[in-house]
Amino acid sequence: MIAKALNGRPLVLELALVVLMAAALLAGPLFMSDFRLNLFGKFLTFAIVAIGIDVLWGYAGMLSLGQGVFFGLGGYAMAMYLKLEASGDDIPDFMTWSGLKELPWFWEVFREPWLAFTLALLGPALVAFALGYLLFRSQVTGVYFSIVTQALALVLVTFLVGQQAYSGGTNGITNYSTILGWRVTAPTTQHALYFVTVGALIASYIGSRALVRSRFGRLMLAVRDDEDRVRFSGYNVPAIKATVFAFSAALAGLAGALFVPQVGIISPANLGIVPSIEMVLWVSVGGRATLAGAAVGAVVVNVARTWLSESFPETWLYAIGAMFIGSVVLFPRGIAGLVLDGVRRLPAFARAPIEEAAAPEGAVTAGVQRAD
Repeated sequence: MIAKALNGRPLVLELALVVLMAAALLAGPLFMSDFRLNLFGKFLTFAIVAIGIDVLWGYAGMLSLGQGVFFGLGGYAMAMYLKLEASGDDIPDFMTWSGLKELPWFWEVFREPWLAFTLALLGPALVAFALGYLLFRSQVTGVYFSIVTQALALVLVTFLVGQQAYSGGTNGITNYSTILGWRVTAPTTQHALYFVTVGALIASYIGSRALVRSRFGRLMLAVRDDEDRVRFSGYNVPAIKATVFAFSAALAGLAGALFVPQVGIISPANLGIVPSIEMVLWVSVGGRATLAGAAVGAVVVNVARTWLSESFPETWLYAIGAMFIGSVVLFPRGIAGLVLDGVRRLPAFARAPIEEAAAPEGAVTAGVQRAD
């Protein structure tokens, strides 16, 4: 009985921490203004993206520099639904300005909110799986995979900018009025969207946590550490890697779909090369292969960006650059690594349950855990 209790302690501790964090996030409307709550809700969508990148990069060893593509695909799917609802029986205003007389056929499917939301998740996942399988089957790995995903971001941005009549061009899609019949800008609607985002973040964390601790998760680690060994053992490595890529893309699409109604716009500027690189930096600052660290890194970086830009409008970019450089030079294991180092300085009886709960993540972060 004692052994079972000790073995279950890390899980209980982790569950308690998740519940505590969820309670803190859900209490946000009690101590934040509507403006700050809306801003923080946007940051939480970024945390969902970071968790997906961490699964892909930290646990599967694939660095994608084009996650903004999948974030944008999810965002555009939601924006198309919102724009059609705002336009009613008319076609969107930017189509009229571009000379179109009727709604393009591929816009019709986004009239139904449930279908638009489904496409916001499945669309990025299917694109990522198809592209990933083709690349991984050709054994495109490492830096070459990163370059291809970065090029994908450039291609999509160029395409969207050039299709003014169908995508809104550089301006993107904006001017929404309602979502499911509720006024988008109403405080009650924004609060509801915030709570939905918190729920999506918790679900993303729990789902990702279950994935990396499953048998498939061990296979991900094995592919990361010794891909040839896994291939020679008879596993379909391209399918494994493509599945992880698709999972990460689905989370990015989910984040994009939740981002749009809270911010009120989606444009090529939200999914280009620079935003995609920033998403990777969030994970680097938070800590690779520590799902909670990746989410915290996304929130911390964006909160710091907001505070610094408000307080030091002329020099805030230098401070952000210093933060990114410091995350690589001074604390390469990120915020999570600093926390774990602090935990190890605690008395043995106090740090034992925390170290046990963090062991899989901490070991991977240190680069010493391998999967057979």
